[in-house]
Amino acid sequence: MALYDDGDLVLIGPNVPHSWSSAELIDPTGPHIALVIWFSEAWVQALVKLCPEMGAVRALLVAARNALRFSDAASGELRPIIEAMVDQDATQRLISLLTVLNRLARDVHAEKIAPACSTQAFTAITEDARIHRALDYIHDHYASALSLSALAEMACVSVSAFHRMFRKHTRCTVLEYIVRLRVGHACALLMQGNVAVSIIAGRVGYSSQALFNRQFKAQKGMTPSEFRQRHGHHFQ
Repeated sequence: MALYDDGDLVLIGPNVPHSWSSAELIDPTGPHIALVIWFSEAWVQALVKLCPEMGAVRALLVAARNALRFSDAASGELRPIIEAMVDQDATQRLISLLTVLNRLARDVHAEKIAPACSTQAFTAITEDARIHRALDYIHDHYASALSLSALAEMACVSVSAFHRMFRKHTRCTVLEYIVRLRVGHACALLMQGNVAVSIIAGRVGYSSQALFNRQFKAQKGMTPSEFRQRHGHHFQ
């Protein structure tokens, strides 16, 4: 976890639950605006294979398996390039993205951000395809009832082996991981409108609002209603 401010530039690796929560407006006259560039790891690997000159980007992705926050110097240099991408055509946008990745790979002052899971931090998730299959499924079905035995079968290991494997790669239990996903998605829904908390609880996988409230408060230090009140400027 870390505080964020205007101009912050971060790179978040795959399968990392994350959300941004604002305590106050940076500019009281307007909303917060975040620009997101999404690309797959497979795309980067193909890029590096085609253009060995971009090899430094592979190391950048390894370092960002949790998350990286880049230096103010890199952020300031790249901000106009990233903002200009919004209005560029596909070819121009690709050229800009390569420029951005090349600069980020040379930022020696980038710092790792360790997302919290309970009181522990996530470690880098390795290339173990078994874990990737399970994590992809969890991210796609976090709001459904998930069976540890079904996830273990998906990873082609026993339940006890899957439990050990999962903790090794995430430093979380499966339940802790799912709770963080659910609460993170709930935060986004709470900031998007005035949908009842009970409905949001159901949408992110809780049949019991009391359990939702309890787990939300354990993660965020406040109830869902308090969270909504604090962030009410997002939808007033």
